[in-house]
Amino acid sequence: MTEQPNTPMNKDQQDVSDTVDAVMPASDSSDKHPSKEPSANKKSLDKKPSDKHSNRKKSARKLTKQKNNLDYADTPITPHPIFIEVSQRCLVAANQLKRYSKPSLLPADTRSAPDLDIGFGQQRALKALHTALDIHASGYHVFAAGENGLGKRTVISRLLRLIAADAPTPDDWAYVHNFTDPRTPLALRLPAGQAAILQQQVNNLWQQAKKRLSQRFRSDQYQNKIEAIKNDTHQKESHAYDALNAEGKQYDLALTFRSFDNKAVFVHPNQLATENSDTAAKDKNILNRDKKADTASIDICDTEADNSAYSSEYETELNNFAQKNHMQKRLSQMTIALEQLEDEANDAIELLHRNIAERALQPLFAPIYEQFSAQPLVVEYLKTVFADMVAHVERIVNGDDEEFVTALLATTPSRYAVNVIISHEPDSGAAVIFEDLPTHLNLLGHVEQITQLGTVTTDVSMIRAGALHRANGGYLLLEASHLLEHPYAWQGLKRALQSRKIKLSSLEQMLTLTGSLSLSPAPIDLDIKVILLGEADLYYELLELEPEFDAVFKVRADFHDDVVRTHEHELALVGKMADIIDYANLYPFDRRAQAALLEHLSLQAEDQDRLSLHSDLLIKLLHESNRHARLGGQDIVSAKHVIQAIEDMDERSGYLRDLYWDELKNGQQLIQTQGDAVGQVNALTVVSYADSEFGMPARLTAVIQPNIGAGEILDIERDVDLGGSLHAKGMLIMTSYLRALFSQHHALNFSAALAFEQSYAHIDGDSATVSEGCALLSALANIPINQSLAITGSMNQLGEVQAVGGINSKIAGFFDACREQELTGKQGVVIPMANVKQLMLRDDIIAAVKSGSFHIYGVHTLNEALTLMTGLPIDTMNKKGRYRKETLFGKVLSRLMLWDENQNADDDIDDKKSKKKAKKKRKAKRQKKEDNKKVAKKDKVIKEDNNIIIEKILTD
Repeated sequence: MTEQPNTPMNKDQQDVSDTVDAVMPASDSSDKHPSKEPSANKKSLDKKPSDKHSNRKKSARKLTKQKNNLDYADTPITPHPIFIEVSQRCLVAANQLKRYSKPSLLPADTRSAPDLDIGFGQQRALKALHTALDIHASGYHVFAAGENGLGKRTVISRLLRLIAADAPTPDDWAYVHNFTDPRTPLALRLPAGQAAILQQQVNNLWQQAKKRLSQRFRSDQYQNKIEAIKNDTHQKESHAYDALNAEGKQYDLALTFRSFDNKAVFVHPNQLATENSDTAAKDKNILNRDKKADTASIDICDTEADNSAYSSEYETELNNFAQKNHMQKRLSQMTIALEQLEDEANDAIELLHRNIAERALQPLFAPIYEQFSAQPLVVEYLKTVFADMVAHVERIVNGDDEEFVTALLATTPSRYAVNVIISHEPDSGAAVIFEDLPTHLNLLGHVEQITQLGTVTTDVSMIRAGALHRANGGYLLLEASHLLEHPYAWQGLKRALQSRKIKLSSLEQMLTLTGSLSLSPAPIDLDIKVILLGEADLYYELLELEPEFDAVFKVRADFHDDVVRTHEHELALVGKMADIIDYANLYPFDRRAQAALLEHLSLQAEDQDRLSLHSDLLIKLLHESNRHARLGGQDIVSAKHVIQAIEDMDERSGYLRDLYWDELKNGQQLIQTQGDAVGQVNALTVVSYADSEFGMPARLTAVIQPNIGAGEILDIERDVDLGGSLHAKGMLIMTSYLRALFSQHHALNFSAALAFEQSYAHIDGDSATVSEGCALLSALANIPINQSLAITGSMNQLGEVQAVGGINSKIAGFFDACREQELTGKQGVVIPMANVKQLMLRDDIIAAVKSGSFHIYGVHTLNEALTLMTGLPIDTMNKKGRYRKETLFGKVLSRLMLWDENQNADDDIDDKKSKKKAKKKRKAKRQKKEDNKKVAKKDKVIKEDNNIIIEKILTD
C-alpha cells in the first residue's frame, strides 16, 4: 500500500473544496446532482468569518440528515476500473491449481522400479548418524528427531544393519557362581560363540562327574578301603580299651559300657555281675510280663534282693572311691586319644574321597582346560569348580543337599551353572536391537526370584539379560516417549551410558526403599551406540528439563517431512513404493497409479514442489489400493484403485464434516454465499480432530460503536477463552495496522467488536487476520462485502498478506458450501499469493475454475483483498495527499469526521441550552429583586401615611 502523509486534516485549509471532498461522504443527492456541488462550494466561500460558527452548525445538521443515507448506493453499479485491474491481476489460472505427474516418465509398473535408496530424502539425518557412529568418545549417542510416521526406525535399522554386518562380532558374556562371595556372581567374557560352548561343556561335565563319582564310590575297591580304615581304627580302639581295662584290674575295677548311653565306665567286678543279672532280670520281666501274679511276686522278691546287693556294692565302691576316680581320669584321657584317632580315621576317609574324586574328575576337566586355555579367567573358574567338586564330593554323591541338586527346568545345579547372558554367532557382526518396552528391567536386566514354602530365594541362574546386554557391542534403538513412561528407566540408561558399565540393581529396593537380600552381579563393560527416536518437541523438552541430556546425546539427527519434487525424487519414491510392495507381497502398481500416489503425496506435503515422506500414509494407501484391485479381480493396481482408496479414507474420516454439511443444508449453519453484507465476511477455517481435518467457511462479523472509546477492538473469542495465543497475536497485529493507518488523519472515536458466529470450540492461528481486517473496515466505512467470496490469510503490520496452512482444505470447504447452495459463477476464494504454489486441489474444483463457475484469487496486500471484496479503490489520493472520497479509506475517514461533527454539534446544542437556562435564571433573579424593592417602597409609603394620620389625630 502507499505510504500516508502525516499532515492532519483541519478546517483552516485554504482549499475548502478539497476539505469538503475529504470530509463529506458520498450520498445519493451528490451522485445524482453533481452540478449542485460547485454552488455549494461557492456559497461556503462567500461566507464571512463571523458566520463561521453558524455555518458549522448548519453543516452538522446537514451531515446528520445524510448520516443514514450512507448505504449500498455508494457501490458503483458498473465495476470500477481498479477492481477490474486487480481482479485480472490476482486471478489464479486453472493450470496453477495442481501439479500433475507425467505417467510416461515413470516405470511401466513397480516391478521395473529402481532399487531403493535407504537414505532417500534424509541425507542430513544420515550424515549426523555417521558422525556419531564414527566417534567412540563418551556421549556420542543420537536423538533422531522427526514426526511420527516418517519411518525413522526403518531407515535407521536398515542403515545400522548394513554397518553392523561388517563390524566385529561382540564378545559373549556369562554369569557364574562366585565360590568366595556367593552374593556377587562373577561375569565371564568370552569370544563370540564360546559362552554357549562353555555352558554345554559344564553341563556335560556335571553329568559325567556325577555318574563317575557315583560309580567310584559304589565300587568294591572303595568299600574295602573304607572297611580297612574302619577296622584299623576299631582295632586301635580295642587295644586301648583292653590296656586300660588291664590297668583297672589292679584296683579291682572292670571297664564296661552302660546300656542306656553306651558310655565307658569303671565298676567293681561284683557290680558288673549285678548289672548283668539286673539286665537279665529286666529282660526276663519284659518277656514274662503276662505271667500270673505269683510269678510277679517272685520277681518282686528278686528285685528286692538285687537292691540289697546294690547297696552293699555301693558301700564297697565308696571304700574304693580313690582308685575308681584315678581310673576314670585315665579313661577320659583315653577318650580324647580315641577321638583324635577317630578324626584321623575321618581325615583318612576324606583324603581317600579327595583322591578318588581327583582321579575321577581330572580326566574330565583336562580337555576343557585345554579347550579354553586362551581364556585365563575361564580356566581359573574351571579350576575353582574342580576344587569345589572335590571338596564336596560326599554331598554330590549322597544327593541330599539342595545346593548340589539339579534345579527345576535346569540340567545343572545352580552352583555349577553357567548362565549365558548374551551369546553371538561367530562372524555374525554387531547386534541391532529395538526395545519396544524400555522398562528399567528390560533395559538393564534383572534378577528373578522364586518362592518356595514362603521363602524367597534366588541364585546365579536367575540373572536375566536386558536390552543393553543384547545390544552390547552394537546398536540399540528406543522410542524416547516410551522410555520416559517408565520409572527409573531413563536414570538407569543414563547411568549405564555415562559409566560405560551395565550394573544390575534391584528396582524393588529403589521403589520400596527396603534392604531385602538379593544378588549383586558384577558389572559388565558396555560398548554401545543408542539411538532415541522422538519428535522435535520432545527433544527440546528434554534439553530444558534434563540438564545432562545434551551430555549423553550429543548428536541430533533431523528427519525431514518432505522432499523437493523432482523427477529423480519421484523415481526414488517409486523405488520406495516397490520395496514396500515386495515386502508386503502386494500387486504391482502401473505408471498411472504411481502418478496418482505421487500427486497425493504432494497434496499431503501441501506444496506443488514437494513430496511427503510419511511412510505410514504411503503404506496404508498401498494396501487399500491393492485391496480394491483384488476385489475387482485385477492383478495390477491402476489409478482408479488408488483414487477409490483415497476416497474411502476421506469418507472414513469425514463423520464430523458430514454433520456440518447437514447443518448447512438444514439452515442451522448460517453461511451466505451470495449477495452483499456490511461488516460480514466468509472466513475460511480448518477443523482438525483425531487424524483428520477438513475446511469449512465461518461467518465473521464486526460491529462498530461510534463515539465510544478510542479505537479499541474487542475480540470476543479471546475474552471468553476460546481464542488461542496465535489468534490473539493476529488480532493485535490487525489492530496495530489500523491504528497506524488512520490515527495520523483523525482520532479513532469508536470501539468495535469481532466474533466468529456459531463457533463454540477453541480457535487458534492467525489465518483470519485478513478477514478480520476486511470485516472491520467494511463496518467502519459502511460498505458491503461481496458474500460470494471467502477469504483467508495472515497479515503483518505493514498490510502484507502472508501464507497460511491448510489452504487446500479451506478452498475445498467453501467450494462444497457454494455447491450446496448453488454455484452462481461469481463465487470464489481470496487467498495469499504465497499459497498458490501449495495448491493441489481436487479435480472437480479445477473443472469448476476452468468453466468459470468458481474463481481463485491470490493477493499480496490487504488493499488488494479489500478491492476484491468491496469492488472499490482502497487508498488512492488526491493532490493534497488525502484519500479521495470514493475510496474505502476516504469513506472511513469521512465517517470518523462525521461522528466527530455530530458530537460537536451535540455539544453546541448542549452549550446553548445551558446559556439560555443561565440567562433565564439571572432574569428571574433580577425580577425578584425588583419585586422586593416595590414591596419595600409600598410598605414605606403605607408607613408614612400612617404616621401622618397619627399626627393629625394627636393635633386634633
